[in-house]
Amino acid sequence: MNLFGYLTDPAHWTGDGLIPRLLLQHLAYTASAVVIAAVVAVPLGIWIGHSGRGLFLVRALHHGLRAVPALGLLFLAVLLLGSGAVNVVVVLALLAVPVLLSATAIGVAAADRDAVYAGRALGLTAGQVVRRVEWPLALPQVLTGVRRATVQVVATATVAAFVSGGGLGRLLTAGQAQRDYPQMFAGALLVTALAVLLHLLLAGFGWLATRRARPARRLRGLAPAAA
Repeated sequence: MNLFGYLTDPAHWTGDGLIPRLLLQHLAYTASAVVIAAVVAVPLGIWIGHSGRGLFLVRALHHGLRAVPALGLLFLAVLLLGSGAVNVVVVLALLAVPVLLSATAIGVAAADRDAVYAGRALGLTAGQVVRRVEWPLALPQVLTGVRRATVQVVATATVAAFVSGGGLGRLLTAGQAQRDYPQMFAGALLVTALAVLLHLLLAGFGWLATRRARPARRLRGLAPAAA
């Protein structure tokens, strides 16, 4: 049996080929879920990290929701709301929120206190301290959370196929139903490759972004701005 037979068949890639369509659906699920989760989790995480309120609950939520089975949550959402791409994205976003919330809150809370005190001594407001000191210091942690959430969503999005959704999980479910092992192998390999590729791309982006965030340099220019 040639496990690579499904992947190497040009008919699955060109024209109306199934693989590009499922790959785009998978990416759409992932991007939508991570963006929605970031819109909710990052501002809330900044507030929690800056104020110090609720950090214990954030950690508990992060570890608690990691134990929730994604497939069970997805089926529950379908039973309550009905099937469809929107429900799949909502569930994936819910699973990504704890990762991003925890990374943001802990990153901001762990910002160098000397830098924070220096900013306050220069007369910065609370909002300026967040923007110019705590956020640049927390950025590496936040981007690590984005990377972890993205990889988690890519892997979890495969379960969308079990509730009549799209994505690369369709190759797994269809292959299982037809006992087509090359198709199942193609689905598993493509999901893995996509997760690794996104991980590397986001790691590179994070490295570039954190190099541009220089809290020490920002602090040197704060006194005139605060005056």
